[in-house]
Amino acid sequence: MASLSHRREASVLLRYIMINLNGISVNYQIITTLSELDNVCRKARNSDMVMLDTEFVRTRTYYPQLGLIQLYDGSTLSLIDPLALTDMTPFVELLQDVSVLKVLHACGEDLEVFQNTFSCTPIPIVDTQVMASFLGNGVSTGFAALVKSFLDVDLDKSESRTDWTARPLTEKQLEYAAADVFYLYPLFETLYSKVIQLGWWEAAQQESDLIMRKRVRETKSELAYLDIKGAWQLRPAELAILKLLATWRYEEAIKRDLALNFVFREGELLTVAKMAITDTKTMEKQGVDPRAIRRHGTKIISLVKQGKATPKEEYPDRIERLMDAPGYKQLFKQLKDEVKRVSINSGLTTEFLASKKQLNQLIKWIWKQDRDPARLPDLMQGWRLELLGEKLTKLVP
Repeated sequence: MASLSHRREASVLLRYIMINLNGISVNYQIITTLSELDNVCRKARNSDMVMLDTEFVRTRTYYPQLGLIQLYDGSTLSLIDPLALTDMTPFVELLQDVSVLKVLHACGEDLEVFQNTFSCTPIPIVDTQVMASFLGNGVSTGFAALVKSFLDVDLDKSESRTDWTARPLTEKQLEYAAADVFYLYPLFETLYSKVIQLGWWEAAQQESDLIMRKRVRETKSELAYLDIKGAWQLRPAELAILKLLATWRYEEAIKRDLALNFVFREGELLTVAKMAITDTKTMEKQGVDPRAIRRHGTKIISLVKQGKATPKEEYPDRIERLMDAPGYKQLFKQLKDEVKRVSINSGLTTEFLASKKQLNQLIKWIWKQDRDPARLPDLMQGWRLELLGEKLTKLVP
C-alpha cells in the first residue's frame, strides 16, 4: 500500500456523546437504526482504512455472543449496537469491501465473532499485535501495553470482562469501547511507519491473513477426539469409544450453542472412554458430574456400547506423539538453535518466528506427510519460508 491518506468528508453526527479520553475530547455516536448504520458504513467505505473492534461475551456458550461493534474511520467514531439492529447488511458490505483496509488488534476472536455472526470475515485486514511483533515485541503484547509504549497513554481496561450483552450499557463501558478504536488509529499509524521502514509491511499482511485462515477453519466433528487432551494414552479400542463420544459432544455443543465442557467435561469424557463405562453408578464413582449423568447418561452409555462393538479393522490409529519418536528431542533442539540464530539476526522474537507448535508442524510434515505440497506448514509459507523455513528443512532427516 503506497499511501494510507484519508478521503475525509464533512458529516453531521446523527446523535453523539462527547467524552474526554486522557484529555482529548472525542465525539462518538451510538448506531441503533438501519439508516444510521447505512450512513456510517457508506462514509467508512470512502476511507482507505477503518479501525474495528468488537465486545462480546463468551462464558457458557460455544460461540461468542456479540454485544457491540466499534468502528472508526479517523473522523467518525461509531458504536454499533447489533442487538438493536435486525439488518446488518451495510456493515457486512463494509467488511467485504476490498478497497478498505480493516485494522484490528489481536484479531483472532474478533474474526470468529464476524464469521459466526455474519458468515464472513473482514478483508483485507492487518493486526497491530502482529505489526508490533515485527518490531520485536512479544506475540501476545496487549493493546494497552502498546498504547502506553508507543503513545504514552494509560488506558483503563477494567471494563473488559463486563457483560456486553446487557442493556443499557453504562457510560464507562461506552467510553472504554470508544477508546479501543480511537487509540488504535494513531497506534496503527505509528507502527505502520516503523514497519514500512524495516521492510516488514507485506509480511505483516501475510501474517494477519494466516491468522484469519486458521481462525475460521472448520473442525470436522469426526476428528474432535484428536483435540482431547490425553487421547494419545488410549489404545485403538478405547479411541473407537472416545471418537464417538467426542463427535457427539462437539455436535451437541454446536446445536445448543454451549461450551464443550458445559456439555460434558473433557477429562470425564476421557475417563468414560478409557474405562468403557456402561452404567451410571460407575460414572458416579469415577467422579463424573451428577448433572451430566442425569442429562446425558443414557446417551453416553449407548455410545460406549456402540464404540465397544466397533470392528477391529475400523479402530482409529493409535495417536503417536512426535516427542516419543526416536531422535525427536535432539532434532527439536537443533531447530530451536537455528531459530535463535535467525532471531538474533532479524530482531524478531523466537516465539514469533517459530512456536513449538509450528516446529512440530514442520517435523510432522516431513516425517509423516511426505512433504505434501497441499499441506504446507506455516514455516514453509509466506515471509517465514526464505527467512527460516528453508534453513530448517535442511536439518530434518
